[in-house]
Amino acid sequence: MSTAHLIVTIAAAAWVGFSAVSMFARAKWVVEPITEYGVPRAWWNWLGTAKAAGAAGLLAGLFWPPLGIAAAVGLILYFGGALVTVARARSYAHLAFPMLYLAPVVASLVLLP
Repeated sequence: MSTAHLIVTIAAAAWVGFSAVSMFARAKWVVEPITEYGVPRAWWNWLGTAKAAGAAGLLAGLFWPPLGIAAAVGLILYFGGALVTVARARSYAHLAFPMLYLAPVVASLVLLP
């Protein structure tokens, strides 16, 4: 395992974990946009759980790489879906936000030894 992979993976997991906690805490800066995008309130806990599981999977993948790969792929699909959701809502100015989470996850997967 390279130092770059270790640092990027820990940073990605922390960033995605922060996003999960923000979803569970119903932070205003999270709730307002997803309401505008038309994401049903019933999905919010599931979305937070998916992010939390992905963050945990990235960290566990440092010890068992297949789990890290699965977590990264799942998070890439998750944030890819977020990009589609934002685009369908025509909130083009907000497209950068899912990318901020997607990029370090992709980097973590690319840097796997």
